[in-house]
Amino acid sequence: MLIQRSLLSLLTITFTCASAANEADIQDMSDPLAVYTQAGLGYTDKGLNLKLGQTYDTGNDTTMGMNIIEIKGVAGQSIGWSSRDNDDSIDSIRFRNFGVDLTNGRGAQIDVSWDFDSNQGSASYSLIQALPQMGRFNFYPLAGVGLAAGEELPGTTGGNPDADQVRDRYNLHGTFYVAGMYSKMQITDNVWLNYNPMYLGTISGSSTFKDTGFEGDSSVLAHEFAASYQLTPQANIRYFANWTQNTDFNDGDHRIEFNYQL
Repeated sequence: MLIQRSLLSLLTITFTCASAANEADIQDMSDPLAVYTQAGLGYTDKGLNLKLGQTYDTGNDTTMGMNIIEIKGVAGQSIGWSSRDNDDSIDSIRFRNFGVDLTNGRGAQIDVSWDFDSNQGSASYSLIQALPQMGRFNFYPLAGVGLAAGEELPGTTGGNPDADQVRDRYNLHGTFYVAGMYSKMQITDNVWLNYNPMYLGTISGSSTFKDTGFEGDSSVLAHEFAASYQLTPQANIRYFANWTQNTDFNDGDHRIEFNYQL
């Protein structure tokens, strides 16, 4: 379901944990809390992904902010390698507003996504906290809440009282939570690995959403793995894999992504 994909797609973005240095300085692109102006291009099993991020002045010397927009699944039928049904139209769009407090290593994110194939979307707010580095490892716990909305969910008809207000139009399905962690293992100065588990579950809403909102269930454990190589201080190339407790690794989403710090 879109909620799981869109929230997980939250793990695919490269935020650099900015220090109190000037924004014009090149940031560490391996840090999951980084803030920098960027452009990205991803080649995925479902087509091309396009990404553009722009920093902005928060009005506070101890905070930094960034807006990011992503367009996903362009020309999936023509150039995607997935055996699943794809078309050449855009699959989804995503907007994020991200901020980080330089004094305590805490980040906050508003994440809004819409899937054009299923006409389903979500909006969420999450907090991320950087923990002290432990050798080669960094950990960033995350917790957030969100809203799910879209066309009537399958199964809400047939006498369900939820159906009267949602049939043939968009509706608010309900609320959900996400709890998890970003993790990074630094292999060399230019190579690092990420593993980002996330647990998502419904809180309230229609009976259909509460029972089946995440891959036909009320909750799901989602996984993301990434292997990254820093080509230059301003450019990296990354491989991502996303799967869940219900989806095997081979059947999950895979992509190769190039990111450039502007």
